[in-house]
Amino acid sequence: MIVEERIYTLHTEVQLKDYLHIYETEGLVVQKPILGGFLGYFHTDIGTLNQLVHLWAYQDLEDRRVRRERLHENEQWLGCLRKIRPMIKTMENRIMYPTSFSPLRTMPLALLQD
Repeated sequence: MIVEERIYTLHTEVQLKDYLHIYETEGLVVQKPILGGFLGYFHTDIGTLNQLVHLWAYQDLEDRRVRRERLHENEQWLGCLRKIRPMIKTMENRIMYPTSFSPLRTMPLALLQD
């Protein structure tokens, strides 16, 4: 299993509630069935402000590639992107591998699918 961490920093003039509303009602509903493995979506309160962090689990890099390719073929997702991308100032992405003692390592990926 791998975990993808995505960190988005919004422009300071963007209201967090506006971004989250669009994403929750138009984006997440498309992403969850296609990507599966949704671990969580978070916003910062201390530290770098206007920042969002979301985590997704995949079987491996090929599983991630196939799922993300399917996502970018989805018109509803592309419509959501047209709304939220201008709100995002920076995007970071990294792939993380659970340690041998991580509880996620032994959790069946099927439990994370909706």
